[in-house]
Amino acid sequence: MIRAYEDGKLIMKTLVIGLFVLIVVGYGIYQSQNILSGPKITVEYPVNGSTVTEDLISIKGQTKNISSITLNDRSIYIDESGLFKEKLMLYPGYNIIKIRAEDKFGSMVEEYVEVIHSKS
Repeated sequence: MIRAYEDGKLIMKTLVIGLFVLIVVGYGIYQSQNILSGPKITVEYPVNGSTVTEDLISIKGQTKNISSITLNDRSIYIDESGLFKEKLMLYPGYNIIKIRAEDKFGSMVEEYVEVIHSKS
């Protein structure tokens, strides 16, 4: 009777420790997705290939997993949720807007948005 109780206790200990290890490993894998996926940029406005009539436009977008971001090689800032909004003066005609982001591990991503500035 005592032997069966000790065996049951040992099985229960093993299950609890195994469950704990499984939770810790699962959480580690979940958190490592941010490191493995690298930085991300989503430009919401202007739409790539669009034509705009304003001289001064607001570049809007969302970032994820970044430590620094630049707009045409000029540092810009993001808010706590990863949103950015920056004003940019366009040249007449064809414009290429370059947005570059880097994470704390040195991974880098660039997004290019092509916009045509037309007065009419």
